[in-house]
Amino acid sequence: QVQLVESGGGSVQAGGTLRLSCAASGRDFRTYCMGWFRQAPGKEREAVARMDGGGGHLLYADSMKGRFIISRDNAKNTLYLEMSSLQPSDTAMYYCAAEFVGWYVGPCGPATQYRYAGQGTQVTVSS
Repeated sequence: QVQLVESGGGSVQAGGTLRLSCAASGRDFRTYCMGWFRQAPGKEREAVARMDGGGGHLLYADSMKGRFIISRDNAKNTLYLEMSSLQPSDTAMYYCAAEFVGWYVGPCGPATQYRYAGQGTQVTVSS
């Protein structure tokens, strides 16, 4: 089992940047696919980005490509999401998520389907 705690959300103006962090507790962080998803009020969950346990096979939603960067530091049990060129449409609660895959190396499924998720951190982008 893994516990996830997000941080780094806030309010920014359009065009701004934010860096989200997700601290994971538990064992063997490397054995989890990790990712981010978001949910805006009245909308369905939307996958943002994900990566495998070794930090490879990065995958992004089309609207995030070139603006968001997902990364992880396995030594610190931490996942990151660097967001730039933020737009009001990026306003949402952002969640960190984890799925146990063992020592699998390869593409991971969308983070909306992962078993574990944190409580979220709010990102608000004003025009």
